[in-house]
Amino acid sequence: GFDVGTSADLSVNAVSIQSDGKVVVVGDFAHFNGKPLSGIARLNPDGSLDESFNPGVGSNDSVRLVEIQEDGRILVGGFFTEFNGVMRIRVARLNQDGSLDESFDVGAGANGTVYSMALQSDGKILVGGSFSTFNNLNRSGIVRLNPDGSVDTSINFGTGANGSVLDIAVLPDYKILIGGGFTLFDGLEREYFTQLHGGIIEGQ
Repeated sequence: GFDVGTSADLSVNAVSIQSDGKVVVVGDFAHFNGKPLSGIARLNPDGSLDESFNPGVGSNDSVRLVEIQEDGRILVGGFFTEFNGVMRIRVARLNQDGSLDESFDVGAGANGTVYSMALQSDGKILVGGSFSTFNNLNRSGIVRLNPDGSVDTSINFGTGANGSVLDIAVLPDYKILIGGGFTLFDGLEREYFTQLHGGIIEGQ
């Protein structure tokens, strides 16, 4: 009962399910089921393309992740530098209809690939990847954004991770779990996985 037709013409990197059962798919593809959909498509619950979703020309490079906010807006991250012809360096947010949410602007964005993201209940957004700066601020591997895309400078990650942050999870008490290719976090030995509290390593 789920048929995507000819599907994507290159790899699918992530999927996310909306509350209405629709499926947002992101990846390295330029077409989905024969339609020019670069990096992102939305499917109906039966696998058919949702024709009401229009991301324009989409991304100009790989989309690695997708997260859906409670209000239905769609966050994407990856290696792209433009979305629908507008500069959005590695992180962008789309409205429910697929159009670019121009109220969300990350400025100079990440200077390396974004691989992971987690949403806090207060609307702030944790972003992880292989970057060392975000919007020209030193943020090694992890950054927290305000709901408008600006960097949240109230949290202190110190020197951050010495390698990529590939996954992030937020616990109900706002503690943050991260995993990836790092062996140090803020100068302390942490082999590939650690827990943060308010940006500080647990036990520090």
